[in-house]
Amino acid sequence: MSYAAQSLSEGSRRLIAFRIGEQEFCVDIMAVREIRGWTPATAMPHAPSYVLGIVNLRGAVLPIIDLSARLGMKKAEPTARHVIIVAQIKRRIVGLLVDAVSDILTITEDNIQPTPEISSDLQRQFARGILAIDRRMICVVELEALFPEEESEAA
Repeated sequence: MSYAAQSLSEGSRRLIAFRIGEQEFCVDIMAVREIRGWTPATAMPHAPSYVLGIVNLRGAVLPIIDLSARLGMKKAEPTARHVIIVAQIKRRIVGLLVDAVSDILTITEDNIQPTPEISSDLQRQFARGILAIDRRMICVVELEALFPEEESEAA
């Protein structure tokens, strides 16, 4: 039985998996409000380099974060194939630009393995751990770590 096919039992939780380049990541599905297609963003002056800009989400201003750049990877060049994961991080709603959403996973805490010591400090700062599922290595991203309180004020 695949992880996605298991029913949600006591102590398990669901994660949404997505791709950035050739790598897979996932975040807690409870933080995800919606998934939308790419919409060009209006640039904001003096924004951090990983903030692509803002878009209008049904009358609300939504900052769009290049998750690839925020994770210390190559800056994304958004196309119509990219998607925006609208997520709630603490009290803020942000859009996370990713290449594609790939899966919904049902896991328990003991499925998450520690981040290897050889990972960069940046990766360990944002990664809660690694899931090894069906020959896939999926990094569990801790959304709150991506945007410390003082930085989320700037976004």
